[in-house]
Amino acid sequence: MPERVAVVGPGAIGSVCAAAVQQAGRYKTVLCGRRDPGRITVANERTGEKTVLPGPVLTSPADVHGPVDWVLLAVKAHQTAATAGYLSALCDEDTTVVVLQNGVEHRERVMPLVGQAAVLPAIVWFGAESVASNHVVLRAGSRIMVPSGEAGDRFASLMHGGMTLVETVDDFTTELWRKLTSNAVGGLMALTGRPAGIYRREDIQELARAMAAECLAVARAEGARLDDTVGGELVDALAAMAPGLGSSILADRVACRPLEWEARNGVVRRLGRRHGIATPVSDVVVPLLAATSESG
Repeated sequence: MPERVAVVGPGAIGSVCAAAVQQAGRYKTVLCGRRDPGRITVANERTGEKTVLPGPVLTSPADVHGPVDWVLLAVKAHQTAATAGYLSALCDEDTTVVVLQNGVEHRERVMPLVGQAAVLPAIVWFGAESVASNHVVLRAGSRIMVPSGEAGDRFASLMHGGMTLVETVDDFTTELWRKLTSNAVGGLMALTGRPAGIYRREDIQELARAMAAECLAVARAEGARLDDTVGGELVDALAAMAPGLGSSILADRVACRPLEWEARNGVVRRLGRRHGIATPVSDVVVPLLAATSESG
Protein backbone atom coordinates (compact mmCIF):
# COMPACT_ATOMS: atom_id res chain seq x y z
CA MET A 1 0.00 0.00 0.00
CA PRO A 2 1.51 3.40 -0.96
CA GLU A 3 2.33 5.85 1.79
CA ARG A 4 -0.12 8.72 2.17
CA VAL A 5 1.15 12.30 2.06
CA ALA A 6 -0.83 15.40 3.02
CA VAL A 7 0.29 18.91 2.10
CA VAL A 8 -1.18 21.53 4.41
CA GLY A 9 -0.94 24.91 2.73
CA PRO A 10 -0.73 24.44 -1.07
CA GLY A 11 0.81 27.83 -1.81
CA ALA A 12 4.09 28.26 -3.66
CA ILE A 13 6.19 26.05 -1.39
CA GLY A 14 3.48 23.50 -0.65
CA SER A 15 2.52 23.13 -4.31
CA VAL A 16 6.11 22.61 -5.45
CA CYS A 17 6.57 19.97 -2.76
CA ALA A 18 3.32 18.28 -3.76
CA ALA A 19 4.51 18.26 -7.37
CA ALA A 20 7.82 16.72 -6.31
CA VAL A 21 6.01 13.96 -4.41
CA GLN A 22 3.75 13.34 -7.40
CA GLN A 23 6.75 13.13 -9.73
CA ALA A 24 8.33 10.56 -7.41
CA GLY A 25 5.25 8.51 -8.29
CA ARG A 26 5.04 6.21 -5.29
CA TYR A 27 2.64 8.01 -2.99
CA LYS A 28 -0.95 9.13 -2.62
CA THR A 29 -1.19 12.88 -1.98
CA VAL A 30 -3.97 15.01 -0.52
CA LEU A 31 -4.00 18.81 -0.38
CA CYS A 32 -5.49 20.75 2.55
CA GLY A 33 -6.06 24.50 2.64
CA ARG A 34 -8.40 27.36 3.44
CA ARG A 35 -10.01 27.32 -0.02
CA ASP A 36 -10.11 25.21 -3.16
CA PRO A 37 -8.81 27.21 -6.14
CA GLY A 38 -9.37 24.35 -8.57
CA ARG A 39 -6.67 22.17 -10.04
CA ILE A 40 -3.26 23.64 -9.20
CA THR A 41 -0.54 23.68 -11.86
CA VAL A 42 3.16 23.90 -11.06
CA ALA A 43 5.33 25.08 -13.96
CA ASN A 44 9.09 24.61 -13.89
CA GLU A 45 10.42 27.67 -15.72
CA ARG A 46 13.84 26.11 -16.30
CA THR A 47 12.66 22.84 -17.83
CA GLY A 48 9.26 23.82 -19.24
CA GLU A 49 7.66 20.89 -17.39
CA LYS A 50 4.16 21.36 -15.96
CA THR A 51 2.66 19.25 -13.19
CA VAL A 52 -1.06 19.27 -12.40
CA LEU A 53 -1.73 18.42 -8.76
CA PRO A 54 -4.48 16.06 -7.66
CA GLY A 55 -7.63 17.77 -6.48
CA PRO A 56 -9.73 18.96 -4.95
CA VAL A 57 -8.07 20.92 -2.15
CA LEU A 58 -9.83 19.90 1.06
CA THR A 59 -11.14 22.93 2.90
CA SER A 60 -12.24 21.41 6.21
CA PRO A 61 -10.62 18.97 8.64
CA ALA A 62 -13.94 17.12 8.60
CA ASP A 63 -13.13 16.07 5.02
CA VAL A 64 -9.86 14.41 6.01
CA HIS A 65 -9.64 10.63 6.03
CA GLY A 66 -6.61 10.30 8.25
CA PRO A 67 -4.19 9.69 9.66
CA VAL A 68 -1.47 9.84 7.01
CA ASP A 69 2.19 8.83 6.94
CA TRP A 70 3.55 12.27 6.09
CA VAL A 71 2.32 15.83 6.63
CA LEU A 72 4.18 18.57 4.75
CA LEU A 73 3.28 21.73 6.66
CA ALA A 74 3.81 24.63 4.28
CA VAL A 75 1.80 27.49 5.76
CA LYS A 76 3.70 30.50 7.05
CA ALA A 77 4.82 30.42 10.65
CA HIS A 78 2.17 32.83 11.90
CA GLN A 79 -0.56 30.72 10.29
CA THR A 80 0.40 27.52 12.12
CA ALA A 81 -2.21 27.71 14.87
CA ALA A 82 -4.97 27.88 12.25
CA THR A 83 -3.94 24.43 10.96
CA ALA A 84 -4.58 22.72 14.31
CA GLY A 85 -7.75 21.02 13.06
CA TYR A 86 -5.98 19.55 10.04
CA LEU A 87 -2.98 18.44 12.07
CA SER A 88 -5.20 16.70 14.61
CA ALA A 89 -7.08 14.84 11.87
CA LEU A 90 -3.96 13.90 9.88
CA CYS A 91 -1.56 12.82 12.62
CA ASP A 92 -1.02 9.82 14.83
CA GLU A 93 2.04 8.21 16.37
CA ASP A 94 3.17 6.90 12.97
CA THR A 95 3.02 10.29 11.22
CA THR A 96 6.02 12.49 10.46
CA VAL A 97 5.32 16.21 10.12
CA VAL A 98 7.86 18.07 7.98
CA VAL A 99 7.80 21.75 8.96
CA LEU A 100 8.54 23.75 5.80
CA GLN A 101 8.65 27.15 7.46
CA ASN A 102 10.93 30.05 8.21
CA GLY A 103 12.34 30.62 11.66
CA VAL A 104 14.32 28.52 14.13
CA GLU A 105 11.54 27.26 16.40
CA HIS A 106 9.88 24.63 14.21
CA ARG A 107 9.51 21.99 16.90
CA GLU A 108 8.39 24.44 19.60
CA ARG A 109 5.73 25.83 17.28
CA VAL A 110 4.34 22.56 15.92
CA MET A 111 4.78 19.84 18.55
CA PRO A 112 1.87 21.05 20.75
CA LEU A 113 -0.47 20.55 17.77
CA VAL A 114 0.49 17.06 16.55
CA GLY A 115 0.18 14.72 19.53
CA GLN A 116 2.51 11.73 19.24
CA ALA A 117 3.62 12.49 15.66
CA ALA A 118 7.30 13.05 14.92
CA VAL A 119 8.33 16.58 13.87
CA LEU A 120 11.08 17.10 11.29
CA PRO A 121 12.23 20.73 10.91
CA ALA A 122 13.25 21.86 7.43
CA ILE A 123 15.06 24.74 5.79
CA VAL A 124 13.51 25.80 2.49
CA TRP A 125 15.49 27.47 -0.29
CA PHE A 126 12.94 27.96 -3.09
CA GLY A 127 12.62 30.27 -6.07
CA ALA A 128 8.87 29.76 -6.43
CA GLU A 129 6.02 32.22 -6.89
CA SER A 130 2.25 31.91 -6.88
CA VAL A 131 1.27 33.93 -9.95
CA ALA A 132 -2.41 33.00 -9.56
CA SER A 133 -4.47 31.16 -6.97
CA ASN A 134 -3.99 27.88 -8.83
CA HIS A 135 -0.75 28.46 -10.73
CA VAL A 136 2.77 28.31 -9.26
CA VAL A 137 5.97 29.00 -11.17
CA LEU A 138 9.28 27.53 -10.05
CA ARG A 139 11.77 30.11 -11.30
CA ALA A 140 14.94 28.74 -9.74
CA GLY A 141 16.06 25.71 -7.79
CA SER A 142 14.06 24.10 -5.01
CA ARG A 143 16.17 22.71 -2.19
CA ILE A 144 15.25 21.54 1.29
CA MET A 145 17.67 20.85 4.12
CA VAL A 146 16.75 18.56 7.03
CA PRO A 147 18.70 17.16 9.98
CA SER A 148 20.69 14.01 9.40
CA GLY A 149 19.16 10.86 10.80
CA GLU A 150 16.52 8.26 10.09
CA ALA A 151 13.64 10.70 9.62
CA GLY A 152 15.69 12.93 7.33
CA ASP A 153 16.77 9.96 5.23
CA ARG A 154 13.17 8.81 4.86
CA PHE A 155 12.09 12.28 3.78
CA ALA A 156 14.89 12.42 1.20
CA SER A 157 13.62 9.09 -0.13
CA LEU A 158 10.06 10.42 -0.25
CA MET A 159 11.11 13.32 -2.48
CA HIS A 160 13.66 11.42 -4.57
CA GLY A 161 12.95 11.64 -8.28
CA GLY A 162 11.00 14.90 -8.10
CA MET A 163 11.90 18.53 -8.79
CA THR A 164 13.00 19.22 -5.21
CA LEU A 165 16.40 18.23 -3.84
CA VAL A 166 16.53 17.18 -0.18
CA GLU A 167 19.85 17.43 1.65
CA THR A 168 20.51 15.93 5.07
CA VAL A 169 22.96 17.96 7.16
CA ASP A 170 24.80 17.13 10.37
CA ASP A 171 25.04 20.68 11.74
CA PHE A 172 21.42 21.67 11.19
CA THR A 173 21.51 24.45 13.80
CA THR A 174 24.17 26.33 11.83
CA GLU A 175 22.25 26.10 8.57
CA LEU A 176 19.00 27.08 10.29
CA TRP A 177 20.54 30.29 11.59
CA ARG A 178 22.23 31.01 8.27
CA LYS A 179 18.78 31.03 6.63
CA LEU A 180 17.27 33.06 9.47
CA THR A 181 19.96 35.72 9.10
CA SER A 182 19.09 36.05 5.42
CA ASN A 183 15.38 36.22 6.24
CA ALA A 184 15.89 38.79 8.99
CA VAL A 185 17.80 41.14 6.68
CA GLY A 186 15.10 40.54 4.07
CA GLY A 187 12.66 42.26 6.40
CA LEU A 188 14.02 45.57 5.13
CA MET A 189 12.20 44.88 1.85
CA ALA A 190 8.91 44.75 3.71
CA LEU A 191 9.64 47.97 5.61
CA THR A 192 10.55 49.92 2.50
CA GLY A 193 8.06 48.24 0.18
CA ARG A 194 10.92 47.80 -2.28
CA PRO A 195 12.51 44.72 -3.89
CA ALA A 196 16.14 43.62 -3.80
CA GLY A 197 17.46 46.73 -5.54
CA ILE A 198 17.43 48.55 -2.19
CA TYR A 199 20.49 46.53 -1.14
CA ARG A 200 22.55 48.37 -3.72
CA ARG A 201 22.27 51.51 -1.62
CA GLU A 202 25.30 52.01 0.64
CA ASP A 203 23.17 53.17 3.57
CA ILE A 204 20.91 50.10 3.34
CA GLN A 205 23.96 47.84 3.07
CA GLU A 206 25.37 49.39 6.24
CA LEU A 207 22.07 48.85 8.05
CA ALA A 208 21.75 45.29 6.73
CA ARG A 209 25.27 44.38 7.85
CA ALA A 210 24.59 45.69 11.35
CA MET A 211 21.35 43.75 11.44
CA ALA A 212 23.08 40.58 10.27
CA ALA A 213 25.83 41.00 12.88
CA GLU A 214 23.41 41.03 15.79
CA CYS A 215 21.51 38.07 14.34
CA LEU A 216 24.77 36.13 14.07
CA ALA A 217 25.69 36.99 17.67
CA VAL A 218 22.40 35.45 18.81
CA ALA A 219 22.97 32.50 16.48
CA ARG A 220 26.31 31.71 18.11
CA ALA A 221 24.70 31.87 21.55
CA GLU A 222 22.19 29.30 20.28
CA GLY A 223 24.98 26.98 19.15
CA ALA A 224 25.41 27.92 15.49
CA ARG A 225 28.92 28.05 14.05
CA LEU A 226 28.75 31.27 12.05
CA ASP A 227 31.22 34.13 12.17
CA ASP A 228 30.56 37.73 11.21
CA THR A 229 31.84 37.26 7.65
CA VAL A 230 28.59 35.43 6.92
CA GLY A 231 26.63 38.66 7.29
CA GLY A 232 28.71 40.44 4.67
CA GLU A 233 28.37 37.50 2.30
CA LEU A 234 24.58 37.48 2.67
CA VAL A 235 24.28 41.22 2.13
CA ASP A 236 26.56 41.02 -0.93
CA ALA A 237 24.35 38.24 -2.30
CA LEU A 238 21.24 40.37 -1.82
CA ALA A 239 22.91 43.32 -3.55
CA ALA A 240 23.81 41.07 -6.48
CA MET A 241 20.24 39.89 -7.01
CA ALA A 242 18.12 41.18 -9.86
CA PRO A 243 16.88 44.54 -8.56
CA GLY A 244 13.23 43.74 -9.20
CA LEU A 245 13.30 40.42 -7.36
CA GLY A 246 11.20 40.37 -4.21
CA SER A 247 10.55 38.04 -1.31
CA SER A 248 7.54 36.44 0.32
CA ILE A 249 7.42 39.04 3.09
CA LEU A 250 7.51 41.85 0.52
CA ALA A 251 4.69 40.18 -1.42
CA ASP A 252 2.64 40.05 1.77
CA ARG A 253 3.36 43.73 2.46
CA VAL A 254 2.28 44.72 -1.05
CA ALA A 255 -0.91 42.65 -0.73
CA CYS A 256 -1.62 44.12 2.75
CA ARG A 257 -1.48 40.67 4.36
CA PRO A 258 -0.16 39.97 7.87
CA LEU A 259 3.62 39.58 7.89
CA GLU A 260 5.75 36.70 9.16
CA TRP A 261 7.70 39.16 11.29
CA GLU A 262 7.90 37.22 14.57
CA ALA A 263 9.50 34.06 13.15
CA ARG A 264 11.91 36.01 10.94
CA ASN A 265 12.82 39.04 13.07
CA GLY A 266 11.09 39.03 16.42
CA VAL A 267 12.88 35.84 17.43
CA VAL A 268 16.27 37.59 17.12
CA ARG A 269 15.31 40.27 19.64
CA ARG A 270 13.55 37.80 21.94
CA LEU A 271 16.42 35.29 22.08
CA GLY A 272 18.93 38.12 22.23
CA ARG A 273 17.34 39.31 25.45
CA ARG A 274 17.43 35.76 26.82
CA HIS A 275 21.18 35.62 26.22
CA GLY A 276 21.89 39.20 27.27
CA ILE A 277 22.89 40.23 23.74
CA ALA A 278 22.12 43.76 22.56
CA THR A 279 20.05 43.92 19.37
CA PRO A 280 19.66 47.67 18.71
CA VAL A 281 18.72 47.32 15.02
CA SER A 282 16.11 44.67 15.73
CA ASP A 283 14.79 46.77 18.60
CA VAL A 284 13.75 49.31 15.97
CA VAL A 285 12.93 47.02 13.04
CA VAL A 286 10.72 44.55 14.93
CA PRO A 287 8.13 47.06 16.21
CA LEU A 288 8.00 48.65 12.76
CA LEU A 289 7.37 45.28 11.10
CA ALA A 290 4.74 44.44 13.72
CA ALA A 291 2.96 47.74 13.09
CA THR A 292 3.20 47.25 9.32
CA SER A 293 1.69 43.79 9.71
CA GLU A 294 -1.29 45.21 11.57
CA SER A 295 -2.21 47.29 8.54
CA GLY A 296 -3.11 44.07 6.69
